[in-house]
Amino acid sequence: MMQKARGFALLALALTVTTGVPAAANASPQPSAACKDVPNQYDVPFSVCDDEVFIFAVNYKPFESTIEGEADNNQGPATRVFDEIIGNKLRAAFPDVKIKYATWDYPVRYEELKAAGVTPDVIIEDPKNRIDRDLEPMGWVGDLTPDLQKAGIDLSKLNPATVELVKSRSDGGIYGVPLFIDEHVLLYNKKIFDKFKVKYPKPGMTYDEAYKKAKQLTKDDGLDHYKGYMQHPDQYLDFNQAGLYAFQPTTSEEPAPEDVKVDISGDAWKKHVDNLYRFLTIPRNEFTTVTDFFKGDMSQPGHLAMAVDTLSRLNMYAGSELFIEDGDEESFAEQAKSVDIGVSAIPVLKTGSKTVYQPNTRAAFIPPSSPEKEQALQIVKWMVSEEGQTELSRHGVKAVLQTDQVVQNFGKAIPELADIDTSAVYWGENATISNYQNTEYWDLPLWSVYRQHILRDGGTPAQALTVSQQQDIPNYIKNQAAAGKDW
Repeated sequence: MMQKARGFALLALALTVTTGVPAAANASPQPSAACKDVPNQYDVPFSVCDDEVFIFAVNYKPFESTIEGEADNNQGPATRVFDEIIGNKLRAAFPDVKIKYATWDYPVRYEELKAAGVTPDVIIEDPKNRIDRDLEPMGWVGDLTPDLQKAGIDLSKLNPATVELVKSRSDGGIYGVPLFIDEHVLLYNKKIFDKFKVKYPKPGMTYDEAYKKAKQLTKDDGLDHYKGYMQHPDQYLDFNQAGLYAFQPTTSEEPAPEDVKVDISGDAWKKHVDNLYRFLTIPRNEFTTVTDFFKGDMSQPGHLAMAVDTLSRLNMYAGSELFIEDGDEESFAEQAKSVDIGVSAIPVLKTGSKTVYQPNTRAAFIPPSSPEKEQALQIVKWMVSEEGQTELSRHGVKAVLQTDQVVQNFGKAIPELADIDTSAVYWGENATISNYQNTEYWDLPLWSVYRQHILRDGGTPAQALTVSQQQDIPNYIKNQAAAGKDW
């Protein structure tokens, strides 16, 4: 027994000597990563290496926020918001993966990446109008259906309206995975409601009720004039709650420009445009900008009672330094003295409805030529997991996975939201786009309906829709096609 023990001891000592050799002495030298430089208009050094997973975010304004002194004329990085709301947690979930993140124009853009031969592995982008405009021309989208199934990404668990929105732009497949929603909400200034003794809005308030409040709150108090209501007419049409879709089915998922069919002249469109038109005709409630809720174009802050705006704007108004560009905190703090923020859901079209705008979604796209496609899929899978979605929700971003845990954690990491009732953020259901099969999305100039033909030309809703359909839209498609564009 003693001899056997001594034998084990000698064997252990031999193994210790053998395995005690430094790893570098045994391992073959690891080749250094190959990196590609990306020349850009700011002449700022930027490169992506082949041992990195490159995430590139575009068209979500909060991601563009920089730290004072970090950027000069848009030259420096804009990483702090992404890192704070999900990037740090993402890296912790993948400790062995080198993740490189960049925001569009800080300092690189799509065309600069393409020219340098760099393909992002994950692109966070607006699927509503940027697939056709940017991602398809770059060759950076393809049907992900088999990849999502293989990776175990279950779209049925996500907000269905966001999934349908992405599908509607994906030529019969699915080009991306919804990540979050910069939801439109109704912001209201309690100070004005209290001044004129008007009851606060609540989720489920109809446009008829909102119209009555708007008239009650559009009034004078001494030398001060208060406006009752602002809702951007372009967004009202673009994200419309009625689920109206301008394009008519053809015989192909990708019809030629001359075969694109558009109809915005029907009774449903007229009724929808009429609905907001009445707010614009309230005397001295002329539309200017929804940012008048704080100050915007008005001479004094806090003189607009209600405004429909995005969730990221709420976080900014609440005073969250995360959502305010460094250096602007003092001006926001001063304006905030005139506003006591309330949050409700946007008005609904009829009593009992819970349908709000179509989702203002950002989605993750994985280009077919991504050099790290399998790893990118796992990263996206984590981002739409309950852990990833909870992290977004904690930082005041509406998630597409809406479990109890995700919903209940909304805003917990934003101290400035603690005294604001944000329960309306997840209230209701986003309008869902339908009947999009065999259509091709074009970024139609629907802005002309209100801002040109009604507000400038003085036309009626019926006139504005007819002129837009017969003149503006055909001319737009013709001119875009002549320029070689299909959006």
